[in-house]
Amino acid sequence: MEMSEEVLIDSTWIKVAGYYAIWDTHNINPYRKDGRNIKDTLHIHLEEPEKKRFAKMPLEKTPITSDFGFRGYRWHYGTDIDLNTGDTIYAAFDGVIRISKWDGGGYGNYIVVRHYNGLETLYGHMSRPLVNVGTFVKAGEAIGLGGSTGRSSGPHLHYEVRYEGNPIDPEKIYDFPDYKLFAKDFTITSALFNYYNSALKYKKSGSRNSATSARRTAYHKVRSGDTISEIARKYGVSQSQIMRLNGISGKTTLKLGRSLRIR
Repeated sequence: MEMSEEVLIDSTWIKVAGYYAIWDTHNINPYRKDGRNIKDTLHIHLEEPEKKRFAKMPLEKTPITSDFGFRGYRWHYGTDIDLNTGDTIYAAFDGVIRISKWDGGGYGNYIVVRHYNGLETLYGHMSRPLVNVGTFVKAGEAIGLGGSTGRSSGPHLHYEVRYEGNPIDPEKIYDFPDYKLFAKDFTITSALFNYYNSALKYKKSGSRNSATSARRTAYHKVRSGDTISEIARKYGVSQSQIMRLNGISGKTTLKLGRSLRIR
C-alpha cells in the first residue's frame, strides 16, 4: 500500500518524511534500497530549534553493553543500552509510530518510529509498548517500558537508527557516555553502509573468528572535579564496581588523566 503520509497537528496537515512513499506497519525494511548505492551526500537535521523540533536520548541513562557490528555468529544492527525492567523509553525525535508488534525470536516487543528528518528509530526488547501505530509522538515522549523480551539474555534496550531501511551505527550519531548528540546535523553517504560487504561475507562463511564480545570493556578518563560517585552515576554502574575493577580503596585520590575501567 502506498499513501501520502500526513499527520494532523494543531489543525494543520503536515507531511512527515515525504520521500518515504511506503507506509508498512509490519515490515521493518519495506523499502528494499541498498545504502551503498546512494549517489548524493544527504544532510539530515537532527534538531531544528526554529521549528521546535528537538532530539532526546532514548533513556535517562545510556551505558552501552553491546556495539553495532559482529556479535556471536551474526551482525548486530544496533546499540544495546543497559536498563532495568520497567524503565521508561523515550522517542528520540518527533515522528509517527509505524510499527508496534511482537517478534518472539528477535526483538520481542518493539516499536519503529518514522521521523520528520527521514530517519527511523527502532526500540527492541521492551516489556510493553505505550503507544499504538499511527500515534504522533514528540521527542522525549514515553513510548514504552524496558524489558528483556524476545531474543534477549537480560534487560536492555536494543536501539537502531535507520535511513530508508538501512541501519546506521548509532554511535556515529550519539555520544552515549556524555548523553548527547555529536551535532545537530548528520551527513549520510554511501560510505556509511560499507559494512554490508563484511556482514554479507561473514553471513555466507559462517565464521566466528571476527566476532566481538557481547559486552565490551569501557573506560573513563578522569577529568578535573571527577569523583567516583559522579562517574558511577554517569555510566549507570555502582561505585563498588569501579573500585573493584581498578583496585581503588576508599581513600584513593583520582589522578587527572587516569583511565578508569567502568565495566
